Amino acid sequence: MKVLVTGASGQLGRALTATAPAASTIEPTDVAELDITDAEAVHRHVAETGPQLIINAAAYTAVDKAESDEAAAHRINADAVGNLARAAGDIGARLVHVSTDFVFDGRQGTPYAPDAAPNPLSVYGRTKLAGEQAAGDAALIVRTAWVYSAQGGNFVRTMLRLMTERDQLRVVADQIGTPTFATGLAEAIWALAGNGAQGIYHHTDSGAASWYDFAVAIQEEALTRGLLTRAVPIEPITTADYPTPAVRPAYSVLDKCATSALIGAAPHWRVQLRRMLEELRG
Repeated sequence: MKVLVTGASGQLGRALTATAPAASTIEPTDVAELDITDAEAVHRHVAETGPQLIINAAAYTAVDKAESDEAAAHRINADAVGNLARAAGDIGARLVHVSTDFVFDGRQGTPYAPDAAPNPLSVYGRTKLAGEQAAGDAALIVRTAWVYSAQGGNFVRTMLRLMTERDQLRVVADQIGTPTFATGLAEAIWALAGNGAQGIYHHTDSGAASWYDFAVAIQEEALTRGLLTRAVPIEPITTADYPTPAVRPAYSVLDKCATSALIGAAPHWRVQLRRMLEELRG
């Protein structure tokens, strides 16, 4: 099976390429090879290469910057998805699109099911929701959250750096979600696609945490593995103590029951954190 992966140089794109099934032929693309906001270029490329599956791992993910750059966020997170969906439809290919917990407002207080009513609070969330709509009913849409990997810019790598540079950290403790290791997410996407899943599915690692909980776990696990040489105090703070341009959902845990029923339950987020740190340690 020939698979076109967009956003291939990003965290998830790399993980998708690394975990691809043996029977698949991967064509990794990023903006240098294919500008997915260019409808004509997308149509031409897809028609010429003829993939059976397109996985869109490209996204505008600068959540705060999007508040002042909505047009660019919409082009990448919404318009480009429509381009891919139309090109896929023209040749009978399947589209997998990756979305986010930020389509919800976080006020529910219990895990969000795939059919829960979206109500995004930020430009990022609104453009990602528009992307889901542009993907169409025939697509597989996988919502996820708090993605990190051993490469690229992410919360884990930022915390490890700050823990070596500073004598104390202050981390938000009243936003609850689920950390997700990119490799596990990629494995889940391949499994869902392989099972013919269609519509909206949720996947994160299991469990829930605040950003503070996550930071504490990162320090503990990194110390155990020799990635840090000292512990620094970590102070829990509120969202109000750390204002940002974009409003984030206070509780964005995703209900993964449908995903677990189809491909099995995900490992706990702390297990996956250990997996990532072992990879980072080499």
